[in-house]
Amino acid sequence: MRWLRLLFLMLLLPLAACAVSGPRPVLTSQLVGPYTLDAGDVVRVTVYGEDGLSRSYRVDDSGKVAFPLTGPIDVRGKTTEQAAAAIAAGLARGFMRNPNVAVEIDTYRPFYIQGGIANPGQFAYVPGMTVRAAVSTAGGFAADTLHSQVTIYRNVGGETVTSRVGLDFPIFPGDTISVE
Repeated sequence: MRWLRLLFLMLLLPLAACAVSGPRPVLTSQLVGPYTLDAGDVVRVTVYGEDGLSRSYRVDDSGKVAFPLTGPIDVRGKTTEQAAAAIAAGLARGFMRNPNVAVEIDTYRPFYIQGGIANPGQFAYVPGMTVRAAVSTAGGFAADTLHSQVTIYRNVGGETVTSRVGLDFPIFPGDTISVE
C-alpha cells in the first residue's frame, strides 16, 4: 500500500510542475501595441510657445527624462502621446497654463548583436529592421556560422523572452541577437 502511494505521488509530481510554470511566451513577428519608451531612447520634446524647453532629451537608466521646471518625469513603458501628457501635466502644476506638448522619437535605443558576426556590438536601430539587416549592419556573418536561424532575446512586459527566428524576422530596439 505504501509503494502505491509513492508511485501515485511520483506520477503527479511532473504534472504539478507543468501547472506552476505555465507556457513560455513566444515572440511573434508582430509588435503588440504601439512603441513604448525605455532607457536609451532620445525623444524630441516640443513645448509650443516655449522655445527654451523644446529640445531633445535622453531617457535615463531609471526610465525618466530630466525635464526643466518639472524635474524628472517617468516615461518608461509610455507611448510618445502618454509621455507628452505626463510632461504637460508636470508643466501645468504651477509653471504654465494649458501647456501644449508634443513628443516624438529622435533616436531609438540600440540593438545588440553577438556571436558569429564580423563586428559584434551595439548598433543604432532603424525602424523596419530585420535580423538580416542587423547582420549586415554588423559586417555580416563570420565564416563558421549557421546562417538560417538566430536567437533573439527581447524584454516583453518586464520578462526576457527568448526565441529562435529566421533572418527575415523583425527586430526592435533593445533586442539582443545571438548568432551561433
